[in-house]
Amino acid sequence: MSDKSFHPSLAVSNIKNHIPITLEMENVQYSTWSVLFKIHARSHRVLAHIIDPKEGTSKPPTTDQEKELWTTPDSMVFSWIYATISNDLLHTIIQLDSITMEAWDRLRDIFQDNQHSRALSLEQEFSATSMENFPNASSYCQHLKSLADQLKNVRASVSDSRMVLHLVGGLTRAYRGVGTLIHQSNPLPPFYKARSTLVLEETGIEKEAATESAMVAASSDDSSGHLTNIGQLKSKYSSSLNNKRNLLGEAPVLAKL
Repeated sequence: MSDKSFHPSLAVSNIKNHIPITLEMENVQYSTWSVLFKIHARSHRVLAHIIDPKEGTSKPPTTDQEKELWTTPDSMVFSWIYATISNDLLHTIIQLDSITMEAWDRLRDIFQDNQHSRALSLEQEFSATSMENFPNASSYCQHLKSLADQLKNVRASVSDSRMVLHLVGGLTRAYRGVGTLIHQSNPLPPFYKARSTLVLEETGIEKEAATESAMVAASSDDSSGHLTNIGQLKSKYSSSLNNKRNLLGEAPVLAKL
């Protein structure tokens, strides 16, 4: 194959290395996914396969020869889309004898239609999110950030200050002290700083708990060793007493702990 016929899109061996997001209905990241996809498509000269080209740029094929040269990269971009979306979305958009641009448009319609309904559902989930439903502070903060990003995608952006106040409002009892410090700050810290403060507090709590556990274990070992020593002394005393009784012809006694 000559250099002229080798299309840059064919050099991509694993699209997941370039677009690490899997687009799903349940975890809407369409805006981020589409931006990454467009950047990658532009860098490999296949942007015209997903977006209508403007005048003066490359246009869709018209002759048989152009169609032949168009088909290979179009199929490659098709495979990129299929590899970076969920099975549910794949079965929703796939059609026989379709071109990449049609699949791209169907995905756009899925995520950009019914924005008000999506915004309402996401807003309810955001308002109901609290730390008690997550294993740690990082996952709690990440979920809030993900919901805020999804709300932004449907043009219902959440302000940074509201994110911080909701973050504090959803904390469990163990974190109320640091929560008070955060919401009493004037001005409120940005969300990323509040998240960092919360994670540091969690690290301190975990270290304190580990220290207390070690102290309890050490105390337990000391008590166990003390009882063992007493038992050994009693056993030694009983053995000595029984030896004396044997010499006197008396019945032995049992050691009592």
